[in-house]
Amino acid sequence: MRSGFSLLRSARRAWLTLAGAAVFLGLAGIAWAQSASSDTLFFVQVSDTHWGFDNPRVNPDYAGTLKKGIAEINSLQGNPDFLIFTGDETHTTADPVVRRQRMKQFKDIIASIKIRMIKFIPGEHDAAQDNAQAYREFFGEPHYAFDVKGVHFIVLDNVSTPDGSLGQDQLSWLAGILKGFALDSQVVIFAHRPLITVYSQWDWRTKDGSQALEMLKPFKNVKIFYGHIHQERVDDEDGFVQYAAPGMMFPLPAPGSVASPNPLPWDPAHPYRELGFRTVKIDLRTYQFTVKEYGITPDGSLPQG
Repeated sequence: MRSGFSLLRSARRAWLTLAGAAVFLGLAGIAWAQSASSDTLFFVQVSDTHWGFDNPRVNPDYAGTLKKGIAEINSLQGNPDFLIFTGDETHTTADPVVRRQRMKQFKDIIASIKIRMIKFIPGEHDAAQDNAQAYREFFGEPHYAFDVKGVHFIVLDNVSTPDGSLGQDQLSWLAGILKGFALDSQVVIFAHRPLITVYSQWDWRTKDGSQALEMLKPFKNVKIFYGHIHQERVDDEDGFVQYAAPGMMFPLPAPGSVASPNPLPWDPAHPYRELGFRTVKIDLRTYQFTVKEYGITPDGSLPQG
């Protein structure tokens, strides 16, 4: 007959074996999840939130639309690697005090976003009045580069100069950055205005954007994401694919469809029409991009489908 002490020792040994197996399986599961996520890069693009805009004919929910968008973003599945605001975070004002108030209010509101890494680009509404002086105080440098999971991201500033160009200093900086990249690496460009001209009559272009595109031509895998025109649009030119994002405050007309690019009026039958954000997934094995658009809903719930 086995003693009580032997039985306890055997039970303890069995428990430790099971516990060890559980720990092993748990670690294996974590390792598998990390391995799976390492094959995909996932980010969110939000553009043209225009905090401080207050025209109820264009958007009667001007104080609540951004918050509804944030609620939807926080409901996304898949743990985005980062979120980027591609310009016009705030609405233009000639008053430097009000400009800073709007930027502070904007930063306070987006503090509720659950995504850990958040990046910014200035739009002309944020930066053109003072050459991005206030913008730098709240958001940092208007052009920069960063890497995530081996993908090279470049943020360009085509709004702070008086003529909306990149300027020679920034073009020289870009040339220096690109020298460090392998020609077959994945390169993603963010800007507020388009680099490929969309409609020059409305200044939907970057005056020296062709110089930046010429520098990028040797690279095999380049994508461009921008805002400014407040609508979904894809352009494919000279081997570059360029994606325009919808705005989150008001939509703008299609290029050339009307005399001037004024905000479209609110449609009560279709509230939040053409307002939203997008997600982008990059398969890091094939470099395939999957772009998905999300509309703003009246209750701030994530749209289905």
